[in-house]
Amino acid sequence: MKTLTQLLTPLLKVMPSPVPSRQERLRGQHAFADGIKYVMPVNSDDSPVLMAAFPINKRAAAAVLPGSEMRPFSLGGKGLLVVTVVNYKSTDIGKYIEYSLAIAITHGSRPAPPLLPLLFQKTFKLGQFVVDLPVSTEVSVKGGKGIWGMPKHQANLDFVVTDSTVSALYEKDGQLGCYIEIERPEPTNLPLKLAASNYCVFRNMLWKSDIYFEATGDIALGAQAKARLILGDVPGVEPLKELQVESKPVFTAWLPQAHGVLDDHYEAWFLTAPTQLEAVALRGGDMLDSVTDLGQGQEWLAPPDRSRIPGAGTSVNPGGGTP
Repeated sequence: MKTLTQLLTPLLKVMPSPVPSRQERLRGQHAFADGIKYVMPVNSDDSPVLMAAFPINKRAAAAVLPGSEMRPFSLGGKGLLVVTVVNYKSTDIGKYIEYSLAIAITHGSRPAPPLLPLLFQKTFKLGQFVVDLPVSTEVSVKGGKGIWGMPKHQANLDFVVTDSTVSALYEKDGQLGCYIEIERPEPTNLPLKLAASNYCVFRNMLWKSDIYFEATGDIALGAQAKARLILGDVPGVEPLKELQVESKPVFTAWLPQAHGVLDDHYEAWFLTAPTQLEAVALRGGDMLDSVTDLGQGQEWLAPPDRSRIPGAGTSVNPGGGTP
């Protein structure tokens, strides 16, 4: 891994920023979208990120994907469950944690070949279908769901960093949602410039939004990647329990200080099915009335109870934790 890092680092350093030029042209402009004040671009600074990806059964993943235009991304004959937790420390809407549970997908009329979407992300419309997306604050739900169509809802979340691990716990209404813990990878200090497309359902439509991250991070692949994932009984997590998630991750990543930009451009399509009855039965997300009465509160719910997770780390350093 060290030799690979030495080879990749010079190449990654000269890669251009993934942030579209339009976002730079808008820098400093003001927006008032759905009553929320933004200074463009919609960005975040000093935001620690943990990531882990686990192999899943492709057929089971396909059954979870609504509509007819998303298909599981294939890696070694398996699909991928991608867990990403971001501890947003500086944004226009305050501090909050975002806990993403998603299936890697390609979007289009035909299945994509294995691996090639990693090299030609735009051609094959590689992204992730976000199954569940709890966040810490009401205003994050209002903006994320009401503007970008993300399946956000407020929950009890934390983000804990120790010298050896990074972990995050998600609870709602006293039930376990998810626990993810990664062993911190050996320092690679890779300069990363990432673009990611999120596909989400809201109002029986499929919404696509793009986010761009720049950071110096540590990554572990294959046998070097170590993580622990526990899925609970919260309703939003239930579909994931049918995916036959394997315990050994494909990769883990720790980004101590990521800088992100959420594109204000997004797209939406109708979810379709062969018959009207099947279309009505699709898992199409919440309806518009789920956001109409939301306010802009930045208060967090109580921290989740770590005592329910055997061996869960509890000490916190300046890289994470709840405010």
